[in-house]
Amino acid sequence: MNFIETRGNDGTRDESVSFSDAILNPSASFGGLYAPQNLPDMGIEFLSEYINSDYKTLAFEILKRFEIDIDDDLLLEALDQYDKFDDPNTPVPLVKIEDDCFVEELYHGPTRAFKDMALQPFGLLLSRLAQQRDENYLIMAATSGDTGPATLETFKNRDNVKVACLYPDGGTSDVQRLQMVTEDAPNLKVLGIDGNFDDAQQTLKALLSSDEFKDELKEKNIKLSAANSVNFGRIIFQIIYHVYGYIELLRNSEIMLGDKIYIIVPSGNFGNALGAYYAKKAGLPIEKILIASNTNNILTDLINKGEYDLRGRKLHLTHSPAMDILKSSNVERVLFDKFGADRTKEMMLSLEQDGVYKLTKEELESLREDFDAIFSTDEEGEEYIRRYADQGYVMDPHTATCIKAYDNLRDESIPSIICSTAEWTKFSVSVAKSIGIDASSDIEALELISKEKDLNIPKSIKALFDKKIIHDKVIEKGSFKEEILSFLS
Repeated sequence: MNFIETRGNDGTRDESVSFSDAILNPSASFGGLYAPQNLPDMGIEFLSEYINSDYKTLAFEILKRFEIDIDDDLLLEALDQYDKFDDPNTPVPLVKIEDDCFVEELYHGPTRAFKDMALQPFGLLLSRLAQQRDENYLIMAATSGDTGPATLETFKNRDNVKVACLYPDGGTSDVQRLQMVTEDAPNLKVLGIDGNFDDAQQTLKALLSSDEFKDELKEKNIKLSAANSVNFGRIIFQIIYHVYGYIELLRNSEIMLGDKIYIIVPSGNFGNALGAYYAKKAGLPIEKILIASNTNNILTDLINKGEYDLRGRKLHLTHSPAMDILKSSNVERVLFDKFGADRTKEMMLSLEQDGVYKLTKEELESLREDFDAIFSTDEEGEEYIRRYADQGYVMDPHTATCIKAYDNLRDESIPSIICSTAEWTKFSVSVAKSIGIDASSDIEALELISKEKDLNIPKSIKALFDKKIIHDKVIEKGSFKEEILSFLS
């Protein structure tokens, strides 16, 4: 399988590239992204064949169906990274919270967030490919709170790779920040930015597409890649758990083969939703993908009104900071899949130059065939957390936004899977407030919630508060490049 460019080809690159080339060099023509030229069939026949497979077996078979240019031995080694999860046999538990609603807990990896599902195998793959080619790579990551820790964790002390990670100072939870700034490996650099996630992501994308920066790296014998979901190496692993969730419902006799389901996803950078979209296109019986946003509800406007309008819109800091995003990169891949490269390039150029693009009536109808959307406020999220905590299930603020979608957007005859993207421990102060516990710090909130709800705090989270801070620098938006070059020297 080859990968093609969402904004068309500029004549200086190959018209299509292999999977390994797409993940090592994710920057495409005209600032676009790489997307698969076609998708494998993962419909009824596939589901029936693998209904009894464990997660790693299913993942291997899906990756093989994509016909990617990675040796089987390396694929299996990458998938063995799931052995680091709480339960290697079931790295993604499915928990029933209502008769027709199930939470797929994607956070049982090393950093307690769903980014581990993709980045644990991706990090090993990329490092091994770099070694095979005798190349050195700089991996850049901009994070709203979860990509950073997962990227640093997967790449630390790996050969032929250095990582520069940028996070919005004050825009993450304390636990997320500590997971980054206490990482102690010589190939890692973590910097806060005086701005928000969109500023961090724009800084990263500008450097990824900068020929001048690439030339400066070339002088150091270093190539440039990225760990954000602009890299399809992330997305391919995010398709898998959507298929696995459906199979788990089959195994538990909650649905019959061929029954439709909803998948409900916290909005974020849209990689999670994109994985579900590709799974749906490949034949997984999904009625619709329901997008849950916080008050940064630009995706709600896009899916409901057909307008992506940044003009006059300010980013709100919320209790669900990983969703405090106004420019969701992976929407572009959906637009490309539906409307083609020329139209996608036109819309992305309009967004960059004018801060807005609008879908036609027919385009909006096409988008709504696969998606519906809603948003919830922090106050509504607190109520959802309180409601389910009283029933014995504690969720984080991102997962809580999905409850409003479940309550309001579904046909009640169709069951739902909620993608839970982070453990409650990552956002303990917000969770404590929601359930009526007064806590002024993360460590206090963790201990009080653990005691009241009889929940375990993972050792990796507890240990953060005693670790030495290694990376304490906060920079202005324009100085990231100089900091990276200094780090590489």
